Amino acid sequence: MIRKTAPALFALGVLAAACLPAAAQKPAATVDTAVATAPGKAVVGQTIKTTATITHIDKATRTVTMKRQDGKEVEVEVGEDARNFDQLKVGDRVHAEYTEAVALELKKGGGGTPAVKGGEELQRSEKGEKPGGKAVRQVSVLADVVHVDHKKNLVTLKGPGGHLVDLVVEDPEQLKNIKKGDQVHALYTESLAIRVEPAKK
Repeated sequence: MIRKTAPALFALGVLAAACLPAAAQKPAATVDTAVATAPGKAVVGQTIKTTATITHIDKATRTVTMKRQDGKEVEVEVGEDARNFDQLKVGDRVHAEYTEAVALELKKGGGGTPAVKGGEELQRSEKGEKPGGKAVRQVSVLADVVHVDHKKNLVTLKGPGGHLVDLVVEDPEQLKNIKKGDQVHALYTESLAIRVEPAKK
């Protein structure tokens, strides 16, 4: 999970404490969802945007209190390795944008070796700037189609290590194109961007 990098990026602590719990509670956050399909391909993505205002900073304990858009206050403990903690001020606004997306592509006839690959990237603000940055994680999976159930709209995939996963395919035109022996490539992307904006004078 992308949250493994949280100690290095103040923003990820903000996400956990101030953003994600509020995602389904309007007006605490805005949620945008997008779906796109083409023959043998599908992409589903969701972006959550939210803002919290810093109301108190305890430098001794490195604890920041923030007020979310829904009026609730939360406390976030910022780790020692978070860069530029001293640049935070009461009244600063913390903007968080969390995105996750899954792209699926059908590989007719298969032929590849089922595999999982992944990587993470972390960008932090420069020294002297307001805390913030961006963290991105991607996981790529290639799996074999071992069964297609047209009555239940299910495709059974066998991934690396022999793990089986049932995938629901609601579009009959897409399902009609999938056969046993094909492969499915899935690319999962998760990203979090944080920006701290100085308090307005």
